[in-house]
Amino acid sequence: MPRKHYKPEEIIKLLRLVEIEVGKGQTAGLACKQLGFTEQSYYRWRKEYGGLQINQARRLKDLEKENTRLKKLVADLSLDKDILNEALKGNY
Repeated sequence: MPRKHYKPEEIIKLLRLVEIEVGKGQTAGLACKQLGFTEQSYYRWRKEYGGLQINQARRLKDLEKENTRLKKLVADLSLDKDILNEALKGNY
């Protein structure tokens, strides 16, 4: 079975639906199964997105993407700097 990737907005909606079902007396595991995802995913998502609203989750994901991009850029620039320092010293 292929793995489904949920957007942060979808995850927050699913978390709210599970909370509604739990409030009605259903177990979290059964509610998750009815909604089409695992209980393990529910607890992982709740830990990550628990108190966030949809716009906050979207901003979080955007910041994570930007952080990853900047880390790659820093790594590339550090490598370039090291190569230039080696060439300057004549250790090539």
